[in-house]
Amino acid sequence: MTLRNRILAATAAFGLTMAAPVAQAQEDLTIGLALPSLTLDFFDQIRGAVTERAEELGVELIIVDANGDSARQVNQVQDLISRDIDALIYVPAGATAAAVPVRAAKRAEIPVVTLDRNPPNAPGDTFIASDSVAGARGIGEYLVEVTGGEAKVAILQGQIGTTPEVARDKGLMEAFANHPGMEIVAQQPANWLQDEGFNIAQDMLQAHPDITVFVGRSDAPAMGAAQAIRVANVDHKIWVVGFDGLPVALEAVRDGSLDATATQQTVAMGRLALDSALDLIEGKELPAEQLMDVTLTTADNAQAFIDNHP
Repeated sequence: MTLRNRILAATAAFGLTMAAPVAQAQEDLTIGLALPSLTLDFFDQIRGAVTERAEELGVELIIVDANGDSARQVNQVQDLISRDIDALIYVPAGATAAAVPVRAAKRAEIPVVTLDRNPPNAPGDTFIASDSVAGARGIGEYLVEVTGGEAKVAILQGQIGTTPEVARDKGLMEAFANHPGMEIVAQQPANWLQDEGFNIAQDMLQAHPDITVFVGRSDAPAMGAAQAIRVANVDHKIWVVGFDGLPVALEAVRDGSLDATATQQTVAMGRLALDSALDLIEGKELPAEQLMDVTLTTADNAQAFIDNHP
């Protein structure tokens, strides 16, 4: 099967995995949603999905935004606990102090759903995330195919130590393992940010003008790299890939500014998080991990996700 047909087949199959379990409506319940930064589109999408599901089920939702500050998030979660929330949906603001809110909630006998990031030494009662290892492996396999297995690769990392950064690194390295021609010439944290991706990519291009691939651990730094390439007016093809499937990135893939991304089921993740919190309140046993499929997205299938984002 050709790469294009595999992509289109994955798009069709993707729709089968989007349905989340339906929790029964609960009255007089309050769920806390602790997010790392609503300035990042991915977490704003999560907020919207959780909010919509809470409204459908008549559940009160209290949302706090750490604005990228781990210490602030610890204080916010302590405040949520003091307000007698019935469950916590928690996305750590970073690797530092990520375990503290989980431990505090569990001391108060409050169930915890961790989302996207899971403290390894204090995991949530259930962890919901994309299968980032498989998604990044798919991105890597795509790059091997389109470059013929010969490339100078630059990587714009996320926050070091966070679950998605670790998982996406693992998946990409698995894809490159048997292809020594995929040479990593530069990598640096861009912290999921477009501006940092732009600045770092400019520096990388100056130091390594023969770069032929930029891998953004998320869409925002990948789009920053694409902008840096345009400014540099390079004289050869540079492949640029991201990860998330944010609406603006999907449009960039459709229009050719990005070559590919990995589309996450952001809406389904948010809805499943709310349902899982209610299940935990009811005392139901849930899997330690609930991983959701990710789809390699190119110009062939981007429009489907623009029209109906999962």
